[in-house]
Amino acid sequence: MMVCPPTRYLVFFQYFGTKYSGVMETSNDQSLIGVQNYLEKAVQNLKPVTPVKFHISSRTDTGVHALCNSAHLDIQRAPGKPAFEEKQLVHGLNRHLKPEPICYLNVPAMQEAAQFLVGTHDFSTFRSLSSETPFQSPVRTVLQVDIQPSSGFLSHHYEHRGLEFWELKFRSRSFLYRQVRRMVGALVAVGQGKLTPHRIKELLELKDSRAFPPNAMAPPSGLFLKSVEYSEADLDTTVAPGE
Repeated sequence: MMVCPPTRYLVFFQYFGTKYSGVMETSNDQSLIGVQNYLEKAVQNLKPVTPVKFHISSRTDTGVHALCNSAHLDIQRAPGKPAFEEKQLVHGLNRHLKPEPICYLNVPAMQEAAQFLVGTHDFSTFRSLSSETPFQSPVRTVLQVDIQPSSGFLSHHYEHRGLEFWELKFRSRSFLYRQVRRMVGALVAVGQGKLTPHRIKELLELKDSRAFPPNAMAPPSGLFLKSVEYSEADLDTTVAPGE
């Protein structure tokens, strides 16, 4: 029986890099594997005659995401089986590439909880301790907390999965150390059902950094400083700082 030569394909793929050591292959004894390991494991389910190697065009480091990377690979099928058509290969690979788990949130509950954070409060529970803690007042005034659909640059890349992206926006004259990350983490915990909306009010009233739920602080990777605003009074050089 005639054996067909390998067929070369060029594939494009995207990934969240958070759980990977980077895109390139790593040894299996490492705690984090590369995206390449994941891809090559998936393609073996298509039963090629010989192991398939992904030759990836662009290297990305640990934790880095990609909206569109590419690789070429050669697949040789068993005797008598024709080469994969384009749609066959895409469907076959995606079938064995499990999507990253997506967090579905109860947004109305988050919006209810967010209102407890608006206004002037002692935010001791929502700050991390640092060397400056003894010298800083924990009282801050949060002017705005909005939770709204996001039109961020990632959204259109995932329209085919029916995903919604949400943006949390905070506005204040100043924030305490890690205050925003703690507020975001607590609101997400509400959205996940781990905390009730009213629990946010209770955490505020405790005024104790140690009362904040363990491991609930949001990571820094999704945090953006959007803008810094000044009033006319802020720009008045005749007024001493702090007055």
